[in-house]
Amino acid sequence: MTSRAVDDYLRHLAVERGLARNTLASYRRDLAIYADWLASAGFDGPEQVAERDLSAFLRYLGAEREPRLATPSIARVLSAVRGLHRFLADEGRTPTDASRELRPPKIPTRLPKAIPIEDVVAIIEAAGVGDDVIALRDRALLELLYATGARVSEAIGLNVDDLVDEEVVRLFGKGGKQRIVPVGSYARTALDAYLVRGRPELSRRGSATPALFLGARGRRLSRQAAWEVIRDAAERAGVAASVSPHTLRHSFATHLLAGGADVRVVQELLGHSSVATTQIYTLVTADTLREMYTAAHPRAR
Repeated sequence: MTSRAVDDYLRHLAVERGLARNTLASYRRDLAIYADWLASAGFDGPEQVAERDLSAFLRYLGAEREPRLATPSIARVLSAVRGLHRFLADEGRTPTDASRELRPPKIPTRLPKAIPIEDVVAIIEAAGVGDDVIALRDRALLELLYATGARVSEAIGLNVDDLVDEEVVRLFGKGGKQRIVPVGSYARTALDAYLVRGRPELSRRGSATPALFLGARGRRLSRQAAWEVIRDAAERAGVAASVSPHTLRHSFATHLLAGGADVRVVQELLGHSSVATTQIYTLVTADTLREMYTAAHPRAR
Protein backbone atom coordinates (compact mmCIF):
# COMPACT_ATOMS: atom_id res chain seq x y z
CA MET A 1 0.00 0.00 0.00
CA THR A 2 1.36 3.43 -0.90
CA SER A 3 -0.61 6.54 0.06
CA ARG A 4 -1.12 9.50 -2.23
CA ALA A 5 1.02 11.61 0.12
CA VAL A 6 3.95 9.21 -0.29
CA ASP A 7 3.57 9.25 -4.08
CA ASP A 8 3.50 13.06 -4.08
CA TYR A 9 6.60 13.23 -1.90
CA LEU A 10 8.53 10.84 -4.12
CA ARG A 11 7.52 12.91 -7.14
CA HIS A 12 8.78 16.00 -5.33
CA LEU A 13 12.13 14.32 -4.66
CA ALA A 14 12.46 13.34 -8.31
CA VAL A 15 11.38 16.62 -9.89
CA GLU A 16 12.36 19.32 -7.41
CA ARG A 17 15.46 17.79 -5.88
CA GLY A 18 16.60 15.68 -8.83
CA LEU A 19 17.52 12.63 -6.77
CA ALA A 20 19.10 9.71 -8.60
CA ARG A 21 16.99 6.69 -9.51
CA ASN A 22 18.71 4.41 -6.99
CA THR A 23 18.19 6.96 -4.20
CA LEU A 24 14.51 7.27 -5.07
CA ALA A 25 14.17 3.49 -5.03
CA SER A 26 15.67 3.44 -1.52
CA TYR A 27 13.20 6.10 -0.36
CA ARG A 28 10.33 4.14 -1.87
CA ARG A 29 11.32 0.94 -0.03
CA ASP A 30 11.64 2.73 3.29
CA LEU A 31 8.38 4.61 2.91
CA ALA A 32 6.63 1.38 1.93
CA ILE A 33 7.46 0.10 5.44
CA TYR A 34 5.83 3.24 6.86
CA ALA A 35 2.81 2.98 4.56
CA ASP A 36 2.25 -0.65 5.56
CA TRP A 37 2.40 0.30 9.25
CA LEU A 38 -0.05 3.17 8.68
CA ALA A 39 -2.53 0.76 7.09
CA SER A 40 -2.15 -1.83 9.84
CA ALA A 41 -2.63 0.87 12.50
CA GLY A 42 -5.83 2.12 10.86
CA PHE A 43 -4.56 5.37 9.37
CA ASP A 44 -5.73 6.44 5.91
CA GLY A 45 -2.50 8.34 5.37
CA PRO A 46 0.37 10.15 7.13
CA GLU A 47 -1.73 13.36 7.35
CA GLN A 48 -3.60 11.80 10.30
CA VAL A 49 -0.47 10.95 12.27
CA ALA A 50 0.49 12.79 15.47
CA GLU A 51 3.83 12.92 17.26
CA ARG A 52 2.86 10.15 19.71
CA ASP A 53 1.98 7.90 16.77
CA LEU A 54 5.47 8.28 15.35
CA SER A 55 6.89 7.20 18.70
CA ALA A 56 4.79 4.05 18.34
CA PHE A 57 6.16 3.56 14.84
CA LEU A 58 9.70 3.83 16.19
CA ARG A 59 8.95 1.12 18.78
CA TYR A 60 7.45 -1.01 16.02
CA LEU A 61 10.61 -0.83 13.92
CA GLY A 62 12.93 -1.79 16.76
CA ALA A 63 10.85 -4.28 18.75
CA GLU A 64 7.66 -5.44 17.05
CA ARG A 65 8.39 -5.72 13.34
CA GLU A 66 9.45 -9.05 11.90
CA PRO A 67 12.23 -9.03 11.05
CA ARG A 68 13.34 -6.28 13.37
CA LEU A 69 15.47 -3.59 11.82
CA ALA A 70 19.02 -2.84 12.92
CA THR A 71 19.80 0.62 14.28
CA PRO A 72 21.26 2.00 11.00
CA SER A 73 18.20 0.77 9.09
CA ILE A 74 15.83 2.35 11.62
CA ALA A 75 17.67 5.65 11.30
CA ARG A 76 17.43 5.47 7.50
CA VAL A 77 13.67 4.73 7.54
CA LEU A 78 13.03 7.53 10.04
CA SER A 79 14.99 9.95 7.87
CA ALA A 80 12.62 9.22 4.98
CA VAL A 81 9.57 9.52 7.25
CA ARG A 82 10.76 12.87 8.64
CA GLY A 83 11.30 14.13 5.11
CA LEU A 84 7.75 13.10 4.20
CA HIS A 85 6.19 14.89 7.16
CA ARG A 86 8.30 17.99 6.58
CA PHE A 87 7.04 18.00 2.98
CA LEU A 88 3.40 17.71 4.13
CA ALA A 89 3.83 20.63 6.53
CA ASP A 90 5.58 22.78 3.90
CA GLU A 91 2.77 22.05 1.44
CA GLY A 92 0.13 23.06 4.00
CA ARG A 93 -1.41 19.59 4.04
CA THR A 94 -0.83 19.29 7.79
CA PRO A 95 -0.88 22.16 10.32
CA THR A 96 2.44 21.12 11.88
CA ASP A 97 5.34 18.76 11.23
CA ALA A 98 4.48 15.74 13.37
CA SER A 99 8.05 14.44 13.11
CA ARG A 100 9.74 17.64 14.28
CA GLU A 101 10.68 16.25 17.69
CA LEU A 102 11.29 12.69 16.49
CA ARG A 103 14.89 11.67 17.11
CA PRO A 104 16.39 8.64 15.39
CA PRO A 105 18.47 6.18 17.42
CA LYS A 106 22.12 7.08 17.75
CA ILE A 107 24.29 5.09 15.37
CA PRO A 108 27.71 4.06 16.70
CA THR A 109 30.50 5.67 14.68
CA ARG A 110 31.93 3.13 12.31
CA LEU A 111 35.36 4.16 11.18
CA PRO A 112 36.11 3.59 7.50
CA LYS A 113 38.64 0.88 6.78
CA ALA A 114 41.82 2.03 5.10
CA ILE A 115 44.89 -0.02 4.28
CA PRO A 116 48.56 1.04 4.49
CA ILE A 117 50.16 2.74 1.50
CA GLU A 118 52.43 -0.24 0.89
CA ASP A 119 49.38 -2.52 0.58
CA VAL A 120 47.78 -0.14 -1.92
CA VAL A 121 50.97 -0.18 -4.00
CA ALA A 122 51.17 -3.98 -3.83
CA ILE A 123 47.56 -4.34 -5.02
CA ILE A 124 48.04 -1.94 -7.94
CA GLU A 125 51.25 -3.66 -9.01
CA ALA A 126 49.62 -7.08 -8.77
CA ALA A 127 46.80 -5.89 -11.04
CA GLY A 128 49.16 -4.52 -13.68
CA VAL A 129 51.43 -7.52 -14.21
CA GLY A 130 52.22 -7.94 -17.88
CA ASP A 131 51.54 -5.81 -20.93
CA ASP A 132 48.32 -7.36 -22.25
CA VAL A 133 45.27 -5.14 -22.69
CA ILE A 134 43.47 -6.43 -19.56
CA ALA A 135 46.51 -5.81 -17.36
CA LEU A 136 46.84 -2.28 -18.77
CA ARG A 137 43.16 -1.63 -18.06
CA ASP A 138 43.25 -3.05 -14.56
CA ARG A 139 46.27 -1.03 -13.53
CA ALA A 140 44.75 2.16 -14.98
CA LEU A 141 41.48 1.49 -13.13
CA LEU A 142 43.09 0.90 -9.75
CA GLU A 143 45.53 3.79 -10.13
CA LEU A 144 42.61 6.08 -10.94
CA LEU A 145 40.50 4.85 -7.99
CA TYR A 146 43.31 5.52 -5.55
CA ALA A 147 44.48 8.76 -7.20
CA THR A 148 41.05 10.38 -7.17
CA GLY A 149 39.08 8.69 -4.38
CA ALA A 150 36.35 7.95 -6.92
CA ARG A 151 33.49 5.63 -6.09
CA VAL A 152 33.52 2.54 -8.28
CA SER A 153 30.26 3.65 -9.93
CA GLU A 154 31.91 6.98 -10.80
CA ALA A 155 34.96 5.28 -12.29
CA ILE A 156 33.10 2.82 -14.50
CA GLY A 157 30.71 5.59 -15.53
CA LEU A 158 33.56 7.66 -16.98
CA ASN A 159 33.74 8.41 -20.68
CA VAL A 160 36.98 9.18 -22.46
CA ASP A 161 35.94 12.84 -22.75
CA ASP A 162 35.75 13.05 -18.96
CA LEU A 163 39.54 13.08 -18.92
CA VAL A 164 39.45 16.87 -19.21
CA ASP A 165 43.20 17.04 -19.75
CA GLU A 166 46.15 14.98 -18.64
CA GLU A 167 45.98 16.30 -15.09
CA VAL A 168 42.27 16.33 -14.12
CA VAL A 169 39.22 14.12 -14.47
CA ARG A 170 35.53 15.04 -14.34
CA LEU A 171 33.57 12.76 -11.98
CA PHE A 172 29.79 12.54 -11.64
CA GLY A 173 28.73 11.69 -8.10
CA LYS A 174 25.45 11.03 -6.32
CA GLY A 175 22.54 12.94 -7.80
CA GLY A 176 24.58 13.71 -10.91
CA LYS A 177 26.75 16.23 -9.03
CA GLN A 178 29.90 17.01 -10.96
CA ARG A 179 33.36 17.60 -9.54
CA ILE A 180 36.83 18.03 -11.00
CA VAL A 181 39.61 16.02 -9.35
CA PRO A 182 43.36 16.11 -10.03
CA VAL A 183 45.06 12.96 -11.33
CA GLY A 184 48.54 12.16 -10.05
CA SER A 185 51.51 11.20 -12.19
CA TYR A 186 51.29 7.45 -11.52
CA ALA A 187 47.65 7.35 -12.59
CA ARG A 188 48.36 9.54 -15.64
CA THR A 189 51.11 7.18 -16.77
CA ALA A 190 48.84 4.14 -16.35
CA LEU A 191 45.94 5.84 -18.14
CA ASP A 192 48.19 6.89 -21.03
CA ALA A 193 49.45 3.32 -21.47
CA TYR A 194 45.89 1.97 -21.40
CA LEU A 195 44.54 4.57 -23.83
CA VAL A 196 47.37 4.01 -26.32
CA ARG A 197 47.89 0.24 -26.11
CA GLY A 198 44.87 -1.22 -24.31
CA ARG A 199 41.58 0.52 -25.00
CA PRO A 200 41.88 0.57 -28.85
CA GLU A 201 42.15 -3.23 -28.88
CA LEU A 202 39.24 -3.69 -26.46
CA SER A 203 37.16 -1.20 -28.43
CA ARG A 204 37.61 -3.24 -31.63
CA ARG A 205 35.97 -6.21 -29.92
CA GLY A 206 32.62 -4.46 -29.47
CA SER A 207 30.40 -1.71 -30.81
CA ALA A 208 31.45 1.92 -30.51
CA THR A 209 31.11 3.29 -26.97
CA PRO A 210 32.49 6.41 -25.29
CA ALA A 211 33.18 4.47 -22.07
CA LEU A 212 36.69 4.83 -20.70
CA PHE A 213 36.99 1.40 -19.11
CA LEU A 214 35.96 -1.50 -21.33
CA GLY A 215 35.40 -5.17 -20.65
CA ALA A 216 36.91 -8.04 -22.60
CA ARG A 217 34.08 -7.85 -25.17
CA GLY A 218 34.41 -4.13 -25.77
CA ARG A 219 31.46 -2.97 -23.66
CA ARG A 220 31.53 -0.66 -20.65
CA LEU A 221 33.11 -2.40 -17.68
CA SER A 222 30.51 -3.53 -15.16
CA ARG A 223 30.51 -2.79 -11.44
CA GLN A 224 30.86 -6.51 -10.69
CA ALA A 225 33.86 -6.80 -12.99
CA ALA A 226 35.53 -3.83 -11.27
CA TRP A 227 35.04 -5.53 -7.90
CA GLU A 228 36.62 -8.70 -9.28
CA VAL A 229 39.63 -6.76 -10.55
CA ILE A 230 40.54 -5.41 -7.13
CA ARG A 231 39.61 -8.58 -5.25
CA ASP A 232 41.81 -10.71 -7.50
CA ALA A 233 44.66 -8.19 -7.31
CA ALA A 234 44.50 -8.12 -3.50
CA GLU A 235 44.59 -11.91 -3.43
CA ARG A 236 47.63 -12.01 -5.72
CA ALA A 237 49.34 -9.32 -3.63
CA GLY A 238 48.79 -11.34 -0.46
CA VAL A 239 46.88 -8.55 1.30
CA ALA A 240 45.01 -10.21 4.14
CA ALA A 241 42.51 -7.42 4.79
CA SER A 242 39.12 -7.49 3.10
CA VAL A 243 39.52 -5.17 0.11
CA SER A 244 36.89 -3.60 -2.14
CA PRO A 245 36.91 -0.62 -4.51
CA HIS A 246 35.64 1.48 -1.61
CA THR A 247 38.76 0.50 0.34
CA LEU A 248 40.82 2.55 -2.11
CA ARG A 249 38.46 5.51 -1.59
CA HIS A 250 38.84 5.23 2.19
CA SER A 251 42.61 4.90 1.84
CA PHE A 252 42.75 7.93 -0.46
CA ALA A 253 41.02 10.10 2.15
CA THR A 254 42.91 8.74 5.14
CA HIS A 255 46.33 9.07 3.49
CA LEU A 256 45.59 12.63 2.35
CA LEU A 257 44.57 13.73 5.85
CA ALA A 258 47.55 11.95 7.40
CA GLY A 259 49.75 13.85 4.95
CA GLY A 260 48.39 17.18 6.15
CA ALA A 261 45.60 17.92 3.64
CA ASP A 262 42.82 20.24 4.83
CA VAL A 263 39.61 18.39 5.65
CA ARG A 264 37.53 20.74 3.46
CA VAL A 265 39.77 20.06 0.47
CA VAL A 266 39.32 16.33 1.02
CA GLN A 267 35.57 16.93 1.30
CA GLU A 268 35.56 18.52 -2.18
CA LEU A 269 37.71 15.75 -3.65
CA LEU A 270 35.41 13.04 -2.26
CA GLY A 271 32.24 14.85 -3.30
CA HIS A 272 30.78 14.84 0.22
CA SER A 273 27.88 17.26 0.67
CA SER A 274 28.75 17.73 4.36
CA VAL A 275 32.17 18.15 5.94
CA ALA A 276 30.88 16.09 8.89
CA THR A 277 31.03 12.99 6.68
CA THR A 278 34.66 13.69 5.80
CA GLN A 279 35.60 14.37 9.42
CA ILE A 280 35.04 10.69 10.21
CA TYR A 281 38.39 10.11 8.51
CA THR A 282 40.12 12.44 10.96
CA LEU A 283 39.16 9.96 13.70
CA VAL A 284 41.06 7.29 11.80
CA THR A 285 44.24 9.36 11.65
CA ALA A 286 43.84 10.39 15.31
CA ASP A 287 43.57 6.74 16.33
CA THR A 288 46.72 5.97 14.36
CA LEU A 289 48.60 8.79 16.07
CA ARG A 290 47.51 7.53 19.49
CA GLU A 291 48.65 4.00 18.66
CA MET A 292 52.05 5.22 17.46
CA TYR A 293 52.42 7.45 20.54
CA THR A 294 51.54 4.64 22.92
CA ALA A 295 53.94 2.25 21.21
CA ALA A 296 56.85 4.67 20.97
CA HIS A 297 56.77 7.03 23.97
CA PRO A 298 58.62 5.65 27.01
CA ARG A 299 56.13 7.13 29.50
CA ALA A 300 52.90 6.65 27.46
CA ARG A 301 51.79 3.59 29.44
